Amino acid sequence: MTRTDQDSWDLASSVGATATMVAAARAVASAGTDPIINDSFAAPLVRAVGLDFFRRLVDGEIVATETPDGGERDLQLVTDSIAVRTRFFDDFFLNGARDGIRQSVILAAGLDARAYRLSWPPGSVVYEVDQPKVIQFKSATMSTLGAAPSADRRTVSIDLREDWPAALRSSGFDVTRPTSWSAEGLLMYLPPEAQDRLFDNITALSAPGSKLATEYHPDSGVAMSERAAEFNQRWANLGCDIDMSGLFFEGERSNVVDYLSDRGWQVTARPRRDLFADYGRVFPDDDELAQMRNITTVIATLG
Repeated sequence: MTRTDQDSWDLASSVGATATMVAAARAVASAGTDPIINDSFAAPLVRAVGLDFFRRLVDGEIVATETPDGGERDLQLVTDSIAVRTRFFDDFFLNGARDGIRQSVILAAGLDARAYRLSWPPGSVVYEVDQPKVIQFKSATMSTLGAAPSADRRTVSIDLREDWPAALRSSGFDVTRPTSWSAEGLLMYLPPEAQDRLFDNITALSAPGSKLATEYHPDSGVAMSERAAEFNQRWANLGCDIDMSGLFFEGERSNVVDYLSDRGWQVTARPRRDLFADYGRVFPDDDELAQMRNITTVIATLG
């Protein structure tokens, strides 16, 4: 799968397939021993997409065994990592709601079901922004499942390369109210200049007290194409025949912490590996996982 400037996708192709992959990992993690997340919608959403490998994974038809390629280890790492990431963003939104924020925006929402599964306070509005095909599929599938949002869910069907701020405002977004923003698993799929533009738009739309959660790969001297190849190989070790190695964009990127700080955000950052211990998981800190070791989580508050 190779990216182009104007490419589009559904949940069975290109970047959309990675949303299905993440949902499959959430489903496996939710069904595991001593789970740290509970996403009961992940498995039925994956089944509805229909990609055979991920369907078989959530249905327990794929059992990873320890092989020279590291199949069992890779599956545990993938599911633990996605579970930790999911819990981080879950806690971010719930903490924002606890602090009185009632407006949230999930960028590149994919198969994210937080508008349905989190305990949102009364008056909460959750905006989901993604490609029209993705939004249409998820809305229809959740309706078929009989699922009702636990917040006022408002969908914004638009590509992030288009004028999504205008589309967001036209859906009722209030620029005078503090907002919780998430850009989860998104930045590496954006060209470097689009990453900057995303943060510029978020800043312009944010009232004081708004919060932003994201994560990024700081410069580790490894090309994005090499990261993509390792990412793809980890899934190939599990038997996945979907090539996702061409989805990341190359190019020198702004340091997220510095970029947001320069625009008035107060930023805290932690390596994702530190969150493993917070949530009772052990990060296998060895040389093979150097790239994952460098993933950095960010929470920023404006003003």
